[in-house]
Amino acid sequence: MKRARIDIDCPDGRHLVLHVPAARAGWRLTELLRAANLPLNTRCGQRGLCRGCLVEVLDGADTESARTARACELRLKPSDRLRIRIPPRSLLAYEPQIVTDFRINVPRAHDPLVRVLRIDPQTLPAEATPAERIARGVARHCDSPLNLTPQAQAALARGIGPGPWFVTIARGTAGWLITDVADSPAARLVGAAIDVGTTTVALLLVDLSDGAVLARGAGFNQQIHLGDDVVTRITLCTQDPAMLGELQAAVAHRTIRPLLMEAAQRAGVEPRQIVCLSVTGNTTMLHLLAGVNPASMGVAPFTPTFLEHRVLLAGHLLDTQPMACAPDAGVHLMPGAAAYIGADLCAGIIASGLLYDDGPSLLVDVGTNGEVILKHGQRLLGCATAAGPAFEGAGLSCGIRAGEGAISRVRLAARPFSIAAECIGPEGIRPAGICGSAYIDFLAQGRRIGLLGPTGGFELDAVPESRETIVALADGDLALRLHGGDNGRAIVVSQRDVSLLLQAKAAIAAGIQTLLALAAVEPRQVRTLYLAGGFGAHMDPTHAIECGLLPGFLPSQIQAVGNSSLAGAYLALIDAGMIEEMSAIRQRLEVVELNLDPRFEERYIDALTLPDIPVGTIR
Repeated sequence: MKRARIDIDCPDGRHLVLHVPAARAGWRLTELLRAANLPLNTRCGQRGLCRGCLVEVLDGADTESARTARACELRLKPSDRLRIRIPPRSLLAYEPQIVTDFRINVPRAHDPLVRVLRIDPQTLPAEATPAERIARGVARHCDSPLNLTPQAQAALARGIGPGPWFVTIARGTAGWLITDVADSPAARLVGAAIDVGTTTVALLLVDLSDGAVLARGAGFNQQIHLGDDVVTRITLCTQDPAMLGELQAAVAHRTIRPLLMEAAQRAGVEPRQIVCLSVTGNTTMLHLLAGVNPASMGVAPFTPTFLEHRVLLAGHLLDTQPMACAPDAGVHLMPGAAAYIGADLCAGIIASGLLYDDGPSLLVDVGTNGEVILKHGQRLLGCATAAGPAFEGAGLSCGIRAGEGAISRVRLAARPFSIAAECIGPEGIRPAGICGSAYIDFLAQGRRIGLLGPTGGFELDAVPESRETIVALADGDLALRLHGGDNGRAIVVSQRDVSLLLQAKAAIAAGIQTLLALAAVEPRQVRTLYLAGGFGAHMDPTHAIECGLLPGFLPSQIQAVGNSSLAGAYLALIDAGMIEEMSAIRQRLEVVELNLDPRFEERYIDALTLPDIPVGTIR
C-alpha cells in the first residue's frame, strides 16, 4: 500500500523524510509535523487566519503556483508526495527568552503560604486537649480562624509526644489550616510562584523558610497551539465547550507540570517538598487553568465567573503521576479586578510599588495584550487596550517572539544609509526573524532619518540609498530588507507590517492618554511610568517615546520592572498578607471601558501617525 511522503528541509539544515501511515491520510500538515516533533506556530487554532504556520512548498502540492502555503490548510492524500521547507519563524523550536527577573519596590514580611511553627506545650494550659492546645499555640501566630484538616486530626489521633510540637499551617481562602502535627521538623518546604501568560509561562521555585529562589523555569504556554490570543481561546470555548478541557490540559499538564518537574530537578528537591503554588495571570488564563468556561467574558458586559482568590488542589489539577508536587499542595489563584484587568495586573500594581506610590504614576504592560493602570491620589484607574499581539510578532512578515535568533535591536543611519541588527543568542547566530523591541527601534529611527513618513509610508526620495534595500513581495507589498536572512531568504519589514505596528502602538498610546485625561494629568506630571513585561525589558524607552508608543514622556520617568506579574506571585508566596492587598485592589480599581469614552477613537486615530522627531528633543 502506498503511503504519503513528505520531504522536509528544516531550518537547522537537516533533511527529514516523513512517511505518513494510511490512518493519518487527510490530516492537516500541521498535525503531521506536530506528531513528528516539528510543531509550527498554529496561533490561530489552525483556522487559516494567521501566517504563523507558513511553509515553502517546493514540490508536489497544488498551491495555485504559490511558493508558500499555510500548513494548516494542506491535507495529504494517501499517495501524495510533498517537499517543503520550514522557515525558522514558523517552527516553535527556538528557546523562548522570557523575563523571570523582576524588580520589587515594596518591603515584605516573611509569612509564607505554608510554614512550620514550633509549639512548646509547656506554655499552654495543661487541662486542655491536645487539639485545643495546638490551636491556641498556633493562634498566637495567626490573626484569622483556624481549622484542623483530616490529616492533622489523624496525626493527633495517632498520638504525639510531650513536645516540642512542629505544626504545619497552610493558608486557605478563609484563613489558616492546620495541616500536620509532628514531633520533629518537616523536610525543607518549597513553593512555586507561577505567572501564566497568554504566550508564555514563567516559574520560580522558592525556599519557604527564607524566600531564596532555588530554580527558575520558563516556556511557551502550550495553549498557543490552539489559539494565539485571549479572544481566540474564549471563542473556542464558546463554540465548543469541550475545548475547555483541551485548553486546561494544555496549560496544566503540558506546561506547568513539566516546568515544575524540571525546576525541582535543577534545585535538587523532591517534588513532594513543593507544598504550595501561587499563580498569577490574566482573568481568562486563570479561568482556563481552573477549568471554568470563560465564554461570559466574550460578550458584553464581559462578566467573569470568578475574580476572588481561589485555592485548588494540585492532585486534582496537575495529574501527579509521576509526582510533580505534593498532591495536597494548594494552588492559589490570585485575585483579579475585572475581565480584562486580571491578577497579573493586581500583582504588578503591588510589586512595582505603584499602589503605595505618591503618584501620579502609571503601570504599562505591553505584552500579548496591553494594559494600563493609573494611580492618582487615592484613585486607581485601569484599562485594557485591543493592541493585539503584533509586538509579539504575530501577523507580521518576519515577526517572531523574543528568543534565540530573533533580531532584538535595529540601528538605522541616513548618511550614508546603513542598517545594523543585533540578535538574541550567541555571537554569529543566524537571524530567524524580528521581535517587538526591534520593530520599535525601526519605527523610531526610520522616522528620525526620514525613511518613514508621518503615516508610516516609505519615503525613499528622502533616503535615496535605501532603494537598494527595497524588495517587492509576492502580494505586491513593498518591504525593506533588514538582513539577507537564513539560506538567502530576506528578513524584511513591509509596509503592511508598519501599518499593523502603528495600530498596536496607537491602541496603547490612546489608552494611556485616555486615563491621563480622566484624571486631568499631563504626561510630564507623571512621577514614574513602570514598564512591565518581557517586551518592556528589551525595549529602548527612548525609541518607545519617539515612535509615540509612550507619548509625551521622558526616559527619566520610565522604570523597567521586569515581570511584575511573577514578582507579585513571588510576594504572595512568601508573604500571604499580599493576597489581601490584591483583593483590596478589586474594590478600589475603576475599570475604564475605552469604547465608551467619547474621545478614545479620536486619540487612537491621532496616534496612528509617527510624530516628528526634531534632533535633540529627547536624547
